Amino acid sequence: MRAAIYGAGSLGTILGAFITKKGGQIDLINRNKAHIAALKANGATVTGTLQFNQKVTALTPDEMNGRYDIIFLMTKQLQNKEVVTFLKDYLEDDGVLVTLQNGIPEYEISEIVGEDRVLGCTVAWGATMGEPGTCELTSSPDSLTFSLGSLSSKRSAHMGEVKALLEMMGPVEIDENFIGTRWSKLLINAAFSGMSAVCGSTFGEAASDKASRKIVQALIKECIDVCAKGGIRIEPIQGKDVVKLLDYHGPIKKAISFAIIPIAIKKHALLKASMLQDLEKGKLCEVDAINGVVCNYGRKVGVPTPCNDKVVEILHKCEKGELKPSFDNVKLF
Repeated sequence: MRAAIYGAGSLGTILGAFITKKGGQIDLINRNKAHIAALKANGATVTGTLQFNQKVTALTPDEMNGRYDIIFLMTKQLQNKEVVTFLKDYLEDDGVLVTLQNGIPEYEISEIVGEDRVLGCTVAWGATMGEPGTCELTSSPDSLTFSLGSLSSKRSAHMGEVKALLEMMGPVEIDENFIGTRWSKLLINAAFSGMSAVCGSTFGEAASDKASRKIVQALIKECIDVCAKGGIRIEPIQGKDVVKLLDYHGPIKKAISFAIIPIAIKKHALLKASMLQDLEKGKLCEVDAINGVVCNYGRKVGVPTPCNDKVVEILHKCEKGELKPSFDNVKLF
């Protein structure tokens, strides 16, 4: 069996390092030549809440050859159509693409390779890229979990093999309500990644500041209300029922929800949104695939999403250089 991680940035490099460390065979592929060169020369260096160095197999896309049974897709969604069309020729006839991306990318990807050749995976941990070859794990070691599922009712032939690879890093749950799990991850990203990018802060800083926390709370509430109207059951995150903890319909529960938010994100307090990392590098970010999904689905089911709309607006202005990520942006809500 051949497996690869395509788009091995911070998350993918750490995942690949764990898999290789446990004896798994996997190629780490990235267009960043400096990063790949460093991985080839020095191995993958993991810093942060865990620290180790691991020799890995690293390639640039032009060095790819043959076909893979499993490709973990960890690129940004901005070029999904082009990337997946390219990767299709590198998949075995029964091979699967496993999406470890934000948002809900499975629908678009299924149209290219077929629904039964796509598995979706949500990741409950975060990382940031350091210098080439070095990635920082920013989540607690006890939060290195995955949820794996599919849009198809037909169980993939490689589901067990994908699960085994991911388990070399942490626990994996096979999720029958995968869209509900996707939305639980989207809720966290829309709220905390959204405000991390808006404020130029970590998740913990966005949750600690009371003014920004009010927006975080509103973003969460909009996601919950959109799903409720659309008939989507949001799944628990690492055993915690997000809806039960953070939803509210009156002032007392609203106050409790507000107080819980910093505690709820404590394990990921050091995480800095990948959207913010992109903005800092002068790149476009994935806000349309995160907060934009909430806005679009809200319009579809008739639920207003003013705070998610504002996050999209602010981050697009940041992309254009009209604004900078800063807590000053909280005043724009």
